[in-house]
This record gives sequence, structure tokens and C-alpha cells, in this order.
Amino acid sequence: MGLFSRIKEGLKKTKESISYKLNKLFTGGVLDDGFYDELEMILLSADIGAEAAEEIMDSLRLGIDQKHLREQEDVIKALREIIADMLSSAQKKPPAFPAVIMVTGVNGVGKTTAIGKMALKFRKEGHGVCLAAADTFRAAAAEQLTVWAERAGVRIVKHAEGADPAAVVYDAIASVKAKSTDILLIDTAGRLHNKKNLMEELKKMSRVIDREYPEANRYNYLVLDGTTGQNAVTQAEVFNEAIELDGIILTKLDGTAKGGVVVAVTKALDVPVVYIGVGEGIDDLQDFEPEQFAAAII
Repeated sequence: MGLFSRIKEGLKKTKESISYKLNKLFTGGVLDDGFYDELEMILLSADIGAEAAEEIMDSLRLGIDQKHLREQEDVIKALREIIADMLSSAQKKPPAFPAVIMVTGVNGVGKTTAIGKMALKFRKEGHGVCLAAADTFRAAAAEQLTVWAERAGVRIVKHAEGADPAAVVYDAIASVKAKSTDILLIDTAGRLHNKKNLMEELKKMSRVIDREYPEANRYNYLVLDGTTGQNAVTQAEVFNEAIELDGIILTKLDGTAKGGVVVAVTKALDVPVVYIGVGEGIDDLQDFEPEQFAAAII
């Protein structure tokens, strides 16, 4: 299966939800206020978010009026282009090496799995990769990450459960520098119910990286569960306050009809989506491409 076909298949539920409603809407044949109101509701039902939906509708009205669009195919094409442009507004920067990527997110979003898939992706691209098991709070977190390290064929640095996460990061940096490894991926604990401690922990790890590895290129990625809808936006805002985010990884988009949350997150934070998870397979973490995404859901 080709890359676009895989993304399209992974976003099938979202596309079916939107496309069915769009086709039904266009049977009326009249682009009046009722049409626009109904179209906005369709976008909201896919969790695109109120602010983003309003902006999309304003742009679409303007485009339809200026270009005198009337055919369903032309209107849908215009809608697709507007969504792609909105998703492109936050510039995605590919990692420069050596890179340290600290991966955050609440428990249950697929954070550890995303890290394992990223590790394999980077290794297949020819980069040396090391994982740091800095989630020392959750039982068996290091063991789960070890399984992924073995599957991806990369090494891992870990301590005993309950150890200081910053100490894990310190040792991982020493290992990376000694072996001239391109990428250090850091798994972190995710427990928003104790937000203050968690955020202080993240800041402490950041200070260790700044002190011990100042020459590294730093990135903070947040993993969000696409099935949680607008709650994902709230989580992103909380983490962005504590550590400035450089990218979003949206997982489990194959399991939801609300894939429009990608648009909502991008609009709310102006942070680019870097990867999307569209399946259970180890290769199902895909680079996020706005045009492909818009084409896959509309």
C-alpha cells in the first residue's frame, strides 16, 4: 500500500463521516445561508473546532463569491485547499542533528508506542538512535519502551522504577555523546492530575539537556490521542504553557471520525503537526503532509 493510500485508509472513518454529509448537503443544489450553516455543522461534527470552522467558512464564502463557484466538485476543491493552507500555516521543521526530542503527553495517548515508531523511522533513514526511559513513575514504562527499542533495533538507557528522570536523561546524554548518536528520544511521565510536579519535572530535564548537551538541537513533541476530540486541544494548551512545543504527534486517527481535531490543534496553538498515527503497525506513524491530509478527509 502506497503512502497516501495508507493515510487515506487510516482516516477512513473521518472521511466517510464528512463525505456522506457533504454529498447529502449538495443534493439541495443551492449555496444559500442554510447551506453554509449546515456545512459548518459538518465541520464541527468532525471536531475541527469552532474557531477554525468559522475561519474556514469565511474563506470559503469569499472564494465562492469571487470565483463564482457553483459545482460541487469546485466547492469541495476550494474547501480542501483552505484546510490545507490552514494546516500549513504552522511551519514544520525537520530535525537537525544531533537532536534531542523530548516526548510528552498524558498516559494512554500512545506516547511510548509513538516513540518506538519514531525510533524505527529514524533508524531506517540511516540515523543512530538512543531512547531514554525517563518515565520512571509508571510501572513497567521502561519495560514497555525496551520492547519497542528491541523492535526498532536501537539502544535504550533506563534506571530502576522511581528513579530521578533527570538522572536518566543525564546518563542518556553521556551515552549519546560518547557514541556520536544522531538522535536522543526521551520518554517522559504523563500525569496531568499532578500538573505542577509534572511540569517541574519536565523543566528539570530541560535544564539538564541545556547544561550537558548545549550543542544539540532541541525539540519538544506532544503526543495527543485523536479520539479525544477537543480535549486534545486543552491538553496541548497545558503542555505548551509549561514547555514551548515544537510539534504535535496525533495518534489513533484510524479509530475516530473526528480527525478534524488536527485542524483545531493547529489553529489553537500555531504548532505544526509532525506525525500522525493511522494504524497499529510499526510503520503506521506517518509524516504529516497538509495537502495529503486535506485530500484524505474531504
